[in-house]
Amino acid sequence: MAFMRKSRFRHVFGKPEKRDQCYDGVRITKTSWESTYCAVNPKFVAIITEAGGGGSFLVLPLSKVGRVGMDCALVAGHKGAVFDIQWCPHNDNVIASASDDCKVKVWQIPDSGLVTNMTEPVCDLNGHQKRVGLIAWHPTAQNVLVSAGSDMKLIFWNVGTGEPMLEVAVPDVVFCMSFNVNGSRLAYTSKCKSLTIINTHTGDTVKEKKKAHEGSKPAQVAYLKGGQLLTTGFSKMSERQLFLWDEKNLDTPLNEMEIDSSNGVQFIFYDPDTAMVYLVGKGDSTIRYYEVTDEAPFVHYLSMYQSNAPQRGIGYMPKRGLNVNSCEISRFYKLHNNGLCEVIPFTVPRKSELFQDDLYPDTAGDDPAISADDFFNGKDADPILVSLKGGFKSSQKEEFKVARRSNILDKMPNRTSTIQSNNSASAPAAAAAAIPNASCKHSAK
Repeated sequence: MAFMRKSRFRHVFGKPEKRDQCYDGVRITKTSWESTYCAVNPKFVAIITEAGGGGSFLVLPLSKVGRVGMDCALVAGHKGAVFDIQWCPHNDNVIASASDDCKVKVWQIPDSGLVTNMTEPVCDLNGHQKRVGLIAWHPTAQNVLVSAGSDMKLIFWNVGTGEPMLEVAVPDVVFCMSFNVNGSRLAYTSKCKSLTIINTHTGDTVKEKKKAHEGSKPAQVAYLKGGQLLTTGFSKMSERQLFLWDEKNLDTPLNEMEIDSSNGVQFIFYDPDTAMVYLVGKGDSTIRYYEVTDEAPFVHYLSMYQSNAPQRGIGYMPKRGLNVNSCEISRFYKLHNNGLCEVIPFTVPRKSELFQDDLYPDTAGDDPAISADDFFNGKDADPILVSLKGGFKSSQKEEFKVARRSNILDKMPNRTSTIQSNNSASAPAAAAAAIPNASCKHSAK
């Protein structure tokens, strides 16, 4: 007789909000780049939009639900299509964007949202020679960002100074990348079908698996707590797969699961506090969720959320933005093809109205554990944990500023000002030279 495995997340269910509590009328981008097109934090929701002659994305305060006007203000500073957007984990007003124009830009959004189009970023990161398709913030170090471009380079940036600190050559175009808990390792999948783990301080390859998935479609990766990696990809027969790996040995996966035969790329969203994994397939109308444990087969299927409409993109709310009073353990922002951004909270049914300690262990807060200088000097630190009891309250953040380091070009005088100073210096000399001539004429008279 078979017994069902016990799990406190067995009965997790998703229930979408009513349409008037969602965001409607969004001109979602039509680019074919494999991205989620949406990024969410406890203050804002950002969505990549369709724009002619450049790239733009929409930023709305979470409270501004309803229909989005055609004249709504956008972040529109890129000259090419925007491929990826990511909120800074340590400042809810700072967002980075990657574009087809080979640039990464960092923006600061006012607390009240945008009133007019924002075209001037607080920081321009120029270092790639081809389009930039992926960006990711370091989980514990302040102002550290990594970008992946089609020029086969990973660049680690100190956003506080606007400088590239480390360049790493990769064998092919990167499809997905993920930091481990303290940011000392970065795992990425690439077009050559390999799964690679690198040291984020030196760029050296730690482990590599050739052909982690046999299929040619983009594979995704998520670094799990405890040194495991979860990947989604395709088999030779285009069947969708889910593999679990040990970071110390990538020769064979710890678990292999065949999911279905659909053709959409499956994005991975991981909650390290509850060890739950959500798989969201592009073009699917379902969201599958699993639980990762220490006992074989390690990855356990829980349930699936189903709807009638396929998802074009998806956004995932960080844990500190959830409603703990209603036992909400995750929240997704689903982009529909008709321009609707649907809010879907996932909750655990509980009768008690008290704070549920087992659902909400201490989670990563918005305070960085180390500075960018400490990280680039070789230091690592685990995230600073906070309690969600009573609701999370963000600490006061200073306005983001870029402190560029001086160089010899900053000390050179401007050519225009030099010419003007020379002209002003020569003017009195010319006047003085004209005075004796005048006196000579006066004396001759």
